[in-house]
Amino acid sequence: MAPITKSYEPREVEKKWYAAWQAAGCFAGKANPLKAPYTIMIPPPNVTGVLTMGHVLNCTIQDILVRRARLEGREALWLPGTDHAGIATQAVVERELRKEKKTRHTLGREKFLEKVWAWREEKGGIILQQLQALGASADWNRTQFTMDPHYSQAVLGVFVDLFRKNHIYRGKRMVNWCPASLTALSDEEVIMKPVKGFMYQVRYELVDKPGKFIEVKTTRPETIPGDVAIAVHPDDPRYAKLVGKKVWRPLNRGQIPIIADAAVDQEFGSGALKITPAHDKVDFEIGSRHKLPPVDVLNPDGTLNELAGPGLAGLDRFAGRKKAAELLMAAGALVKEEPYENNVGYSERADVPIEPRLTWQWWLRYPKVEEAKTAVRDGHIKFHPDRWSKVYLHWLDNIQDWCISRQLWWGHRIPVWYAKGLDKEKLTEADLQDPQKVHVSLEGPADKEHWVQEDDVLDTWASSWLWPFATLGWPDKAAMQQSGFNYFYPTTTLVTGPDIIFFWVARMIMAGLEFVRPGEPLERRIPFKHVYFTGIIRDQQGRKMSKSLGNSPDPLDLIATYGADGLRFGIISIAPQGQDIRFQEDRIEGGKNFCNKLWNAARFRQMSGDMADNSTLGAILMRLEPAKFDGDDHAILDRLLATTREVDHSFSNFEFSAAVQAIYGFFWNDFCDWYVEVSKSKLQDPATKANCLAIQDLVLRQTLLLLHPFTPFITEELWHLLGYGAEGTFLMRDPHLDNPSQLAGRGLRLNAAAAAVIGQLKAVVSQVRAFKAEQGEAASRDSEFVVEASAAHWKVLEDNMAKLKRLTGAGAITRGAMSPNAPAIVTAFGSWNLIRQLKGDPAAERVRLKKELETIAKHITGTQARLSNDAFVSKAPPAVLEGARKQLADQQAKQAELKRLLASLG
Repeated sequence: MAPITKSYEPREVEKKWYAAWQAAGCFAGKANPLKAPYTIMIPPPNVTGVLTMGHVLNCTIQDILVRRARLEGREALWLPGTDHAGIATQAVVERELRKEKKTRHTLGREKFLEKVWAWREEKGGIILQQLQALGASADWNRTQFTMDPHYSQAVLGVFVDLFRKNHIYRGKRMVNWCPASLTALSDEEVIMKPVKGFMYQVRYELVDKPGKFIEVKTTRPETIPGDVAIAVHPDDPRYAKLVGKKVWRPLNRGQIPIIADAAVDQEFGSGALKITPAHDKVDFEIGSRHKLPPVDVLNPDGTLNELAGPGLAGLDRFAGRKKAAELLMAAGALVKEEPYENNVGYSERADVPIEPRLTWQWWLRYPKVEEAKTAVRDGHIKFHPDRWSKVYLHWLDNIQDWCISRQLWWGHRIPVWYAKGLDKEKLTEADLQDPQKVHVSLEGPADKEHWVQEDDVLDTWASSWLWPFATLGWPDKAAMQQSGFNYFYPTTTLVTGPDIIFFWVARMIMAGLEFVRPGEPLERRIPFKHVYFTGIIRDQQGRKMSKSLGNSPDPLDLIATYGADGLRFGIISIAPQGQDIRFQEDRIEGGKNFCNKLWNAARFRQMSGDMADNSTLGAILMRLEPAKFDGDDHAILDRLLATTREVDHSFSNFEFSAAVQAIYGFFWNDFCDWYVEVSKSKLQDPATKANCLAIQDLVLRQTLLLLHPFTPFITEELWHLLGYGAEGTFLMRDPHLDNPSQLAGRGLRLNAAAAAVIGQLKAVVSQVRAFKAEQGEAASRDSEFVVEASAAHWKVLEDNMAKLKRLTGAGAITRGAMSPNAPAIVTAFGSWNLIRQLKGDPAAERVRLKKELETIAKHITGTQARLSNDAFVSKAPPAVLEGARKQLADQQAKQAELKRLLASLG
């Protein structure tokens, strides 16, 4: 057995074990009827992506879950892959082309796609390689890509199937349009940004009453040539007599009607609204209700077209805005312009303002909407935290058809062909069903020379909604059998962000219900059983971390500095269930420090005595002699069992941060700071040494098991260095997780009363150490203390006085009360006080007590604020909420005792 080195060097350990795990096939998930399955499908990162802190959090949680499942004896599959990310990838390649003074159009579609594929082969796997540095134990041999041939067949086959079921149609409707990328965008691809501009107040002259006007407000005067009406609220008395009359449109002059519509906000501006159906979603709905034909004054690239009229046609939209204001001023129609800030939608990839635009697109009427509600409402799929269930159900109650087409070249080209010579924009619903005009199939028409394929590709989400089952070979039966489809599906847990609950989570649920195992019970068709929603990682100012803000550290730099285990442990420690996270690098450093503490404790054990048989739990238990246990032995084993139960409970409730904190508290405080210290005297006594070493071996073994999902590298290394694993075996692969009932059933009988005594001793030691540190006496061995306590409490301390003095470094600890005439420094702790008599002026102690009262008052205010915050109370897990209430009670008790002590000083 190799000696444990003085310091832990994570880089070499991580490199060694990751290579060993891969070589041994430890990550492979294989159907095994003798085991229960556990399946996670990675939310496929964009093929353009690199590792971010969001990926670190998300993928660490996934890895924690699959590693824990393996320890529990389950057959775990974590299936990785990437998304082709249509617009993002095309934008990257087009940017490279522009450097060569080329465009995709100069290359042509076929050559351009060759360029994209070449880029993907060269750089498309970077993020997956980076995840390996984090320790991700995904089955890399199963890596999927949404443009792989078999996956593409599934995507296009679904389009054909839904078209034939009348779920897909073609229509001209309002979409988010990117003038730079020249494509429709999903709402998820639009980022709202505050923009400073102007609000223009414009007047429209009544046709039949020259010199009389109706005024409106707009931020976009360049769209006035597209106005088709002025709308007012039907109940607005100011305009009751004007409804039905006409006004002159001030740019590209023409007559337009005044109409009444309940969608108009009477309180905004003058209560009158210009209606421009081609350039605003609300206006489009109002125009449709009143059968007003839209007038589109913008070209696809955001320039104004001939319908904008003289002076505006040909201008960029922003230059057109300025010019329109000048033309309005010259015509006497501009009443005023004022600075104005509003939120404007920007294309996430092109970083330009989007345009609401009427275009011909392919649309999907969602299938299985009601069943998708039932799946969550009835608990077949559980959301963690559960509050997201309401958000999900609300969206489904108000669901709208999905625009599934994109004007891109990179992606799944829609499998629709049109007869040559047809005008696509004049096709009717009936025409789409006419095989002489439109052909829809996977293979395409036999006589392709007479047909033209649709240029558009499918929305990226229209491929990724099939991810849970298309990655397992669906719909090809042979591929499904080979992948273990019937064993691994439905998957177990999805880990994702709440920002894509609609774009991805809901759609995957509907897809699974529609396409998998038709006719079978709902619970056999759903794509997953649990959905865990992570929080958003923010900086200390509360801003979402992003490259553009420069407020996000590079995860690879953090791994290089703190180790992968340090990063994993640190990030989970600050990530309570479903809540946003304020990133703190010192907590990542804390993760590294914990790993060092673990390493040093293991080294201490190895140096303390010969390593006996640690090969199995049974072998260690056989070495224990319970009849020789003292209170410290009972206490550490009692805490070990309690911590194991806490961690089990935390995993059952998806409270990973609570699990980490439970392990940390037990190992650092109970084992290292207490048991290892008291062990030093036991190891000198031949009568207690063997038992003490066996207990240390048991505690270290079980701690490594609890920790492994969080810190896989160091735990695997120490597992072997301490003799728990035989050559050729692995902690990460073999089932080992022994729960408390198993330990108790194998001869581990503990004395709760003896353990409770140690709890009282720890309280005294903790307070004396804290006092000495506060007073600058940490190294002093002659400090004298008085304990004000009941007789029973003092008896416990008296019986353990030698241990207390050794652990605290105190010269003397006696029982007594604070003298009313002798000033003292007093630390209040629950029902007893720790007293240090003062020989001089008590003024300094009064100052100290007042400062302590100020501090505790701030803590009480903070805790009360949390408990009065509805958002915290509604979102916090029950254990966290109960902990906060107990914390408040303890703080208030300490405050009362401090006040009593201050009063006693006069």
